[in-house]
Amino acid sequence: MKELIKTAIFIIMLTAVLWFGGFMAFNNRIYMFKNNNEKTDAIVVLTGGKNRIDEAQKLFNDGLADKLFISGVSKEASLEEIISPDEVSDNIEIGQEAHNTFENAIEVNNWIVKNEISSIRLVTSNYHMPRSIEELKTKNNDVKIIIHPVFSDNVQKKWWKSWGSFNFIASEYNKFLFSYIKNCFNKILGND
Repeated sequence: MKELIKTAIFIIMLTAVLWFGGFMAFNNRIYMFKNNNEKTDAIVVLTGGKNRIDEAQKLFNDGLADKLFISGVSKEASLEEIISPDEVSDNIEIGQEAHNTFENAIEVNNWIVKNEISSIRLVTSNYHMPRSIEELKTKNNDVKIIIHPVFSDNVQKKWWKSWGSFNFIASEYNKFLFSYIKNCFNKILGND
């Protein structure tokens, strides 16, 4: 019985060390993203974080793409309620089927295929970027993704100084791990 307890404690400690090491790498990665001005076929923004839509609209107005797709819009909202009515264009579309990142990937991929898009500029929060890329690449590995992270003042890089920031980044890291492991199993099982 003692050996079983020792083995269980060792496994728990090893798991905690591996999780924390991965968390540190994840935290470092989300602050290393750089923006660039390469033009793409479309700008895709995933709703949910502060300033994402405003940033995507600015990029669209700056001419970094000819199309803008906003994924995950509430069914009750219209395009005119999301962006300035005087900036509404036929080249701006909304998707109203997605309620989470997995569904965003499906909705975005359907739009990409329908519009024959080969490259996108993905606009989402920096902490959300790894999971978003993971889900999008699983749905469509052929599309070129230029990342454009939006940084939030509410999520501190020095997470050890803010319990809220640690909790938020840790939660997003766990969601990323779940997506990554799920997608690996799907590939192994041939379910992708």
